[in-house]
Amino acid sequence: MNDQMNAPMSPEPAGVSAWFSVWMNAVTKPSEQTFAVMAEHPDAMSTGRAFTWIFLAGTVSALISGVLQSILLLAGFSAQTPGLTDLFGNAQRGVAFSLGVAVCSSPVAGAIAVLFFAIGVGITQWVAKMFGGTGTFSKLAYAIAAISVPFSLISSFLTPFSSIQIIGLCTGAIAGLLGIYAIVLNVMAVKGVNKFGWGQAVGSAFLPMIALCCLLVIPVIAVMRLLGPQIGDTFSSINSTLP
Repeated sequence: MNDQMNAPMSPEPAGVSAWFSVWMNAVTKPSEQTFAVMAEHPDAMSTGRAFTWIFLAGTVSALISGVLQSILLLAGFSAQTPGLTDLFGNAQRGVAFSLGVAVCSSPVAGAIAVLFFAIGVGITQWVAKMFGGTGTFSKLAYAIAAISVPFSLISSFLTPFSSIQIIGLCTGAIAGLLGIYAIVLNVMAVKGVNKFGWGQAVGSAFLPMIALCCLLVIPVIAVMRLLGPQIGDTFSSINSTLP
C-alpha cells in the first residue's frame, strides 16, 4: 500500500495537449458539471486563453479550407469561386491564387472570428445576468471557446467539399447535425457557467439570436415596402414594352 502511495502520479498535460484535453471534454463529456468545472479553471479568469483559441481556430480553419479547395480545383472539381479557372487561364494559376489568398487572409479571418466571438459571448452573458446568472464574461468565453474550436476545425474540412454534388449533400447533412449539437452544448455551457435553470439558459442563448434576426429582417422588410410601388411600376413598364 505504501508503494502505491509513493508511486509517482501521471503529470498533468501541458501546452497544446492540455488545450486538446479541454476541447475533448467540452464536446465528448457534455454536462452542466463539465462546464461548471471549466468556469473555475485558472485560464477562465481572463479572456486571453479563449481569444487565443478562437484566433488560432479561425486562422487554421481558413488555411485548411483554402488548401483543400486548391487541391479539389487541381483535381478537376469545380471551384467554390465561380470562374476562377477562367480568370487565370488554367487550373494551376487558379490553385496558386487560391493558396495565396488562403495564406494571406487566414490571420484576418482569425481576427474577425475573435471579434464576432467576443460580441456574441458578451451579449449572451449580458442576457444571462438579466436572468440572474452568476457567471462572468471570461468564464463563459472560456467554455464557449472550448466548444467552438473543435467544430470550427471540423467545419474547415467539410466546407470545401460542398462544391461536389453528392459529397456536398453528405457534408451538408453532417454539418447540420454538428450545428445542432453545438447549439445544445452552448446552452449547457451557459447553464453550467451561470448556475441557473434550463429556461434561463435557453433564453440567454437564443434571445440574442432572435434579436439579431429581427434587426436584420425588419430593415429589409421596411425597404421592400418602401420600394414596392417603384418595383411594381418598373416591371409594368417592362411588360408593356414586350411584344
